[in-house]
Amino acid sequence: MGVETVIDRDCPPSSLSNVLPINQIVCGNHLTILSSWRNNCVDLTITSPPYDNLRDYKGYNFNFKSLAEQLYQITKEGGIVVWVVGDATVKGSETGTSFKQALYFKSVGFNLHDTMIYSKAGFSHPAKNRYHQTFEYMFVFSKGRPKTFNPIRDRKNKWGAPWGKITSRAKDGSLKEVKREIKNSEYGQRWNIWHYSTGKGNHTRDEIAYEHPAIFPEKLAHDHILSWSNIGDIVLDPMCGSGTTCKEAKKLYRNYIGIDIADEYCKIAQQRLRS
Repeated sequence: MGVETVIDRDCPPSSLSNVLPINQIVCGNHLTILSSWRNNCVDLTITSPPYDNLRDYKGYNFNFKSLAEQLYQITKEGGIVVWVVGDATVKGSETGTSFKQALYFKSVGFNLHDTMIYSKAGFSHPAKNRYHQTFEYMFVFSKGRPKTFNPIRDRKNKWGAPWGKITSRAKDGSLKEVKREIKNSEYGQRWNIWHYSTGKGNHTRDEIAYEHPAIFPEKLAHDHILSWSNIGDIVLDPMCGSGTTCKEAKKLYRNYIGIDIADEYCKIAQQRLRS
């Protein structure tokens, strides 16, 4: 799957601005770039924004509200945005940035389809007066009803059928026995808390990727791409950093578009995709 520029069939051409940079890393301001695209062009976005000044991104920052609005415009009906974000603790109180952003996504028209957890196995922010912090949120926003869901079934079942009777609790709180066929299965559908080993050597084996100050595991991007898109779909990361989302999209035969404002990060992403 080489680098090319194509016109998406769902984005009828009327000017050069309708040509999407398919399978490319684009260096520039994502708001400027996205504003030149036609509406309803992207199937899936996976990204992790800078939040609460936890990392230094060469002095760059971003306008969150404008980006959320742009993402709604360019996302296809039934498309998905996966937003990986956490919160800093300032003067003993968590900022709540993640929830504020989630509510704003809803206000511009997205559905909050799922609130998922990215659990970082083997990693924590130690604290003396509370439990160690070991996770980030993965908000899954949908534009209308999701058009694609390919559930990952890798949760080992302990038993082929549950113990005792199958019951369902009614609205008034009473229990009612439910009769249904039990199908024995070795593996069940994954739950919405995803566990990944983190740190150098676990996120990726690409040494150059660690020149970026904040990367997430390749497997995280891989699993979301599998879940919410199909072969040939367009996968976007508007703050692509070291290019993890784009790399995994390419491996899974999706079309990718990566955008980053920092030239040095664009070069890292391009190198990872070439290799």
